[in-house]
Amino acid sequence: MANISKRDRTREKRSELAAKNRRELIAAGFKRRDLLKMGLLTSAGMLIPKSGLSARPLTSAGFVYDDTPQSRPTTPFVEEMPRLVEKPFFTSAASLTGPPPQVTPNTAAGESRTINHQILTGQPPQKYYEIHQKAFQAKSHPEFSQPSTLWGYDGIFPGPLFRAYYGEPMLVRHWNDLPPDGQNGGFGLNSTTTHLHNGHTPQESDGHPCFFNDRTHFYDHHYPNVLAGFQSTHPTLNAAGIPGDLKESMHTLWYHDHRFDYTSQNVYKGMAGMFNLFHKNGQYDGGDENSGFRLPSYPNFDVNMVFNDAVYDAQTDQLAFDLFNLDGILGDKMQVNGKVQPVFHVSPRRYRFRWLNMGPSRFYQFSILDPTNNTTKQIWQMSTDGNFLARPVKVDGVRISVAERTDVIVDFTGLAGKTFYIENRLEQTDGRGPTGKVLNPGQGTKVLKIVVDQPAVADNSVNFDTALASLPAGQPYFYGFPDTTTPIRVTRTFKFERNNGQWAVNGKFPNCLEPPRFAIKLNTAEKWIFQNNSGGWQHPIHMHFEEFQTLKINGQPPAVSGIVQAGRKDVLRLEHNMQAEVYFRFRDFKGLLPLHCHNVVHEDHAMMVLLEINDNGDLNPNP
Repeated sequence: MANISKRDRTREKRSELAAKNRRELIAAGFKRRDLLKMGLLTSAGMLIPKSGLSARPLTSAGFVYDDTPQSRPTTPFVEEMPRLVEKPFFTSAASLTGPPPQVTPNTAAGESRTINHQILTGQPPQKYYEIHQKAFQAKSHPEFSQPSTLWGYDGIFPGPLFRAYYGEPMLVRHWNDLPPDGQNGGFGLNSTTTHLHNGHTPQESDGHPCFFNDRTHFYDHHYPNVLAGFQSTHPTLNAAGIPGDLKESMHTLWYHDHRFDYTSQNVYKGMAGMFNLFHKNGQYDGGDENSGFRLPSYPNFDVNMVFNDAVYDAQTDQLAFDLFNLDGILGDKMQVNGKVQPVFHVSPRRYRFRWLNMGPSRFYQFSILDPTNNTTKQIWQMSTDGNFLARPVKVDGVRISVAERTDVIVDFTGLAGKTFYIENRLEQTDGRGPTGKVLNPGQGTKVLKIVVDQPAVADNSVNFDTALASLPAGQPYFYGFPDTTTPIRVTRTFKFERNNGQWAVNGKFPNCLEPPRFAIKLNTAEKWIFQNNSGGWQHPIHMHFEEFQTLKINGQPPAVSGIVQAGRKDVLRLEHNMQAEVYFRFRDFKGLLPLHCHNVVHEDHAMMVLLEINDNGDLNPNP
């Protein structure tokens, strides 16, 4: 026993030393590209198996030790799950700090934007918001000895929740108040760019990874909150009283930092929040359970939940970032709205849960566990990403990769006094992606405890069991999907693969200083083929600005369920040996955009394509 204890202590010290050395490389600004040149990366893109550096060094006998550091143990379910804080707005631009917004970039006054607003005068803001990006202190669990230094929008994590409406344009001014160089606490870059994922937004406000907002500067983002097709394919008013294709409606979005090469560090440090987009006047998804689709009313029974995992230094309890941790970062602390395994109290009625996987690299398969007999409570899945399915589907669980969202209805009617858990049942052992094994009920990780102990209240929300029973077979409950009959101008193939220790798309890497790799002609349709050629890795693939419909996965139409991908989406889970065919229409705005993997560690190390929408486009089938 003494020998084992001595060996364990030796491994623990080696693990701490290796983690410390890796953190010093990160703090010094080294990226995988630099380490590759220095001979510190293997051909597989891993740190060389050297004790004192790699998370997986070899012994003299050739065996692998796992030197990944672990957080200190914590007691689950001792702290309340915070609700996201809604961001207040101004009705006048005069209330903003700094000069009035203008079409041309106001660089003389400190604005970082370099491109004119495309539609600021045509869709003038009705609401104005001001965000300050800054450092703050927070504890994710009361048993940690001290708070971590995080970065966040308005100094909170998750960032403030935006409640927006179609037909109400808005302007958000972001001030970069992050610490000076050398004061980042070991990781993170104080140059940012904020992406509204997946707003139908002009390029200058999209949050392109190469449009930087440096410290002490501001950036005005104009969000017109319009439906796709509003100035191209569907310019006339629809039933909602606004132009655009009603079937392009989105509802659950999020925003996050998107700085080229540093997205993983800045988002992991806390720079992310959610954005709920409603229809006005009680129509469709209007936030009122007495009208429209009659979904549980916002905000009391419409609940945003941000899921992420993290690892904390066991000695200091500080949030730790390991860029070189296998092939993505897997934390050992599961967090909901910034708290480790919290508790949420509900009334015995229906709730709408908006689930976001913030990452950085873990995939989830969430189910509702009844712990009394280890059974699964079925739920209604309404959406994939920000878009409703044609009609909700009753499922045992929902799988979401990084950046995916899903809206579900969970019915606690008649269940007063009971306790449930949101349980992750998807096995994943490293950053490559899940193993494919789904654990049995009660064998997964309990992420959130839900206690039905709040007072009984009226519930006027729709009961899908009865509503769908009276609906003709095949008839949508929601909008249905946009048509896919517009002729395809070009079919393009994108191979997501490994290349010299980095992730690549069609064998190439992105560069902000180079021209876009290909161009799309405005107001046309294209078919894209995504191929996973990277072996054991999985990739959540995201295209900015326009959503897609999946035509085929491995040659077959996608089934509608909580696991297989269907509907209208902005993130595709490109799983092992998968080929997917997707249909895009590109309308309304021109400009620069990215296509990238949303495992943010993969994204920061070359799995991105920079492209452009313009008047001419090209016909390159293999960009």
